[in-house]
Amino acid sequence: MRVLLGSHNPAKMEYFRSILEGTDIEIVSLDDLHIFSEPEENGNTPLENAIAKVRFYSVYSAKVLSADSGLYLSPLKAGDPRQPGVRPRRPQGRRLTDEEMIDYYSSLIHSLGGKISAYYQDGIALSNQGVISTFVTQFGPDKPFPFALVDVPCQDRKPGFPLDSLSINLNTGRYFTEKPTDEEDKASWVHQKESLEGLRKFILESFHGKERK
Repeated sequence: MRVLLGSHNPAKMEYFRSILEGTDIEIVSLDDLHIFSEPEENGNTPLENAIAKVRFYSVYSAKVLSADSGLYLSPLKAGDPRQPGVRPRRPQGRRLTDEEMIDYYSSLIHSLGGKISAYYQDGIALSNQGVISTFVTQFGPDKPFPFALVDVPCQDRKPGFPLDSLSINLNTGRYFTEKPTDEEDKASWVHQKESLEGLRKFILESFHGKERK
């Protein structure tokens, strides 16, 4: 089963392909299908933007998957213009490259003390022959993943996920771009793994459930 991922982000491609590894779902990208149009993302939440994207790209494929993330810096109030929210890549109204994002957030984090707590909220939407289903990750202010953003970037980079170079796992003290090195390190990601298993189940049931009816 081929599913179009409504994104040009190579890290998102790797992310969803890894989640669906071993299933019958083949993720294809916008680049694979030479699709260069992009929808307006004016939602107030990551889920609203994910739904807008999946509706836009459903004209190209009967099966579409889209995702959007919001970044929330704990020291900043909701109305603070520096709060990234649903536009982490466009904090000043202009789309930043990966390196520009690292530079911008490194400077912002430095101005906030050099190390701050933060959390992501992810909204995922899929369209199966016009029927839209949605999923929101468990992470948020009530269930934050234990990480912090720091002002000194790791030298390692993950194209498409630039802020991983500024993100530290508080359980291990390692950057997100550093791979787990032992069982204790791997165990620190158990909450994230549980969330990914829930997302995998959602995707499989949403696509296959309709087909079995």
